Amino acid sequence: MIETFRAVARFFGRTIGWNRIGVVLSLVIIAVAGVVLYRILRGIDLREVVEAIKGTETRDIVLAGLFVAAGYFTLTFYDLFALRTIGAAGVPYRVAALAGFTSYSVGHNVGASVFTGGAVRYRIYQAWGLSAIDVAKICFVAGLTFWLGNVAVLGLGIAYEPWAASAIDQLPPWINRIIALIMLAVLAGYVGWVWTKSREVGRSDWKVTLPGGPLTLLQITIGIIDLSCCAAAMYVLLPDDPHIDFIKLAVIFVSATLLGFASHSPGGLGVFDAAMLIALIEFDKEELVGGLLLFRLLYYVIPFALSLMILGLRELWLGVSRKGA
Repeated sequence: MIETFRAVARFFGRTIGWNRIGVVLSLVIIAVAGVVLYRILRGIDLREVVEAIKGTETRDIVLAGLFVAAGYFTLTFYDLFALRTIGAAGVPYRVAALAGFTSYSVGHNVGASVFTGGAVRYRIYQAWGLSAIDVAKICFVAGLTFWLGNVAVLGLGIAYEPWAASAIDQLPPWINRIIALIMLAVLAGYVGWVWTKSREVGRSDWKVTLPGGPLTLLQITIGIIDLSCCAAAMYVLLPDDPHIDFIKLAVIFVSATLLGFASHSPGGLGVFDAAMLIALIEFDKEELVGGLLLFRLLYYVIPFALSLMILGLRELWLGVSRKGA
């Protein structure tokens, strides 16, 4: 069976090219999201959206901001964990925090986060003697933490409340529950695989020793905390009526985020929003759009502006330091 899958993958790679498939898939997702957004929002009253934003209580905005800050704080441990995994223990937490925060906030907003976030990381870590290969390893381990967290959150959330996933994929709840159990089984299998003995991926100079069982559980925990904080920020900004369970919102939020990620649209713009509007159709459209706009301001715009300011000041300081030397 595995050889069959490999043969099919090689066939697609040679005849079509995985890059082309990825580009086409991204364009399809963006196009579908654009049509959906047009149909949902064509009758929206912008004045009511503005009123909904103005009517949001200050304490809710502050609380959402704190959850966003907690999420970005958790993101810094993606890099710290990756640095320790590849053996770069000499890089202090403050540098990992700088690289983690700026790379993710820039990658979230610009899109193609693997490349944009990697470029920001390289600019920061090269001052500490890390090579491009080292940075690629860091990106790999950080990405692994991200995906392990997503699989855990979606697997547990959908298994508990499969109707939440049905709001996104339109599949029957029982099928979604089966998919969730498969995801959890694969996750458990991976944990067991790395727990039994040391595992390596890559070839020649590009080799990464995967974290063992206990450290993989730590990876999963970091990812779950990050996603839970982000979902909590969105949850706080939702209208009070009708009431929605947090787990349901978390499943919808993570699913919508992954769709935006797959589209490579900057910040998942359009794609994330369309998925949220479809899945949360029971909410008043104007109030929901107001909540989504506030979330974008807190999670994307403000961190992006802070990152650009921090990176700009860092470059200025480095330039002054070189002249002084």
